[in-house]
Amino acid sequence: MNPAMELELRKFVAPEFVFGSGARHLVAQYAANFGARKVLVVTDPGVIKAGWTKDVTDTLESAEISHIVFSDVTSNPRAEEVMAGAEVYRQERCNAIVAVGGGSPIDCAKGIGIVVTNEKHILDFEGVDEVPIPAPPLICIPTTSGSAAEVSQFAIITDLARRVKIAIISKTIVPDAALIDPVTLTTMPSDLTAYTGLDVLVHALEAFVSNAQSPITSMFALEACRLVPHYLAATIREPENMIPRGKMMRASLSAGLAFSNAGLGLAHAMAHSLGGLLDKPHGESNAILMPYVVSYNFAEAADEYTEIADAMGLDVAKKSSEDVKIILVNALKELVQSVGVAPKLSDIGVKHSDIPELARHAMDDLDIATNPRAPSQRDVEVVYEQAL
Repeated sequence: MNPAMELELRKFVAPEFVFGSGARHLVAQYAANFGARKVLVVTDPGVIKAGWTKDVTDTLESAEISHIVFSDVTSNPRAEEVMAGAEVYRQERCNAIVAVGGGSPIDCAKGIGIVVTNEKHILDFEGVDEVPIPAPPLICIPTTSGSAAEVSQFAIITDLARRVKIAIISKTIVPDAALIDPVTLTTMPSDLTAYTGLDVLVHALEAFVSNAQSPITSMFALEACRLVPHYLAATIREPENMIPRGKMMRASLSAGLAFSNAGLGLAHAMAHSLGGLLDKPHGESNAILMPYVVSYNFAEAADEYTEIADAMGLDVAKKSSEDVKIILVNALKELVQSVGVAPKLSDIGVKHSDIPELARHAMDDLDIATNPRAPSQRDVEVVYEQAL
């Protein structure tokens, strides 16, 4: 980084957050502090089955705070789900929202908050700073170490009609509080642990090389790059071991604070396209694409990628840039396969005939703006082809 850039004015947004075992049990205290009369609890069937939703609602009940549960949320939250949740919020006369789950319930909860205060359809808010009125109080309790939606100013919503994912980026949707409890990770299945954990690494990689990065965001991004390669596999081998679970939750938090303020890049733009057009899991798509995007971007951010490789524990001292690229790309591919994620897009059902439309949608994604290298549509098609 140019030393002169270190003193440039930068905006940095983050919610109040509590980190540690038992943080979820503070939900009633925070709800009361925000004047909650009746809470809409946004979650999904998997989180309900795991028992974390009941943990939260029992805590609210013990404090005599009324609530209603909305759980009609899918893995790529849809505009229709947001609008349905907003209708429940209005009908039940709620005045606060608690999200319990991974990125999908949290993004859906953000969307519900936008709609109930701004009184327009959620798809009308696509873009940057397009949400004029802040949402109601929002408390987030993440149950995955992946999306970091609980600390970000992003919400990603699927538009089924256009078969695309839209991005809403606004400081008005930064949650009011995040209660980050690593204990909730112990019920994650191994495939979800792998997908979300690799998503953390992609968040960190893209934030660190973003053309909007800063010393503060880079500090958080590098910490995540150190943690994920060392602890992700352990969380899959020993799902109830709180040491690696806690490290991965910390990595997710660090990467979230980085990307929320520095932006993302081409891998996320391409993964959003896969999620919107073909309904593919976000973390899995990111994991498969990551090595190929790094290879594409490398020449424009060689120094940054060398720092990342070093943080990951790779032996890149005194290596040429070309050697560093090969070492890093191969290490990323090995990490993806070592935790059981498919190595190629064709393994998850993507076809060559899908690529032109996937690339068109990716080129329209907001995350392209902060990628270190400005791609053409043909560039994006080639990266998809390489990952196929």
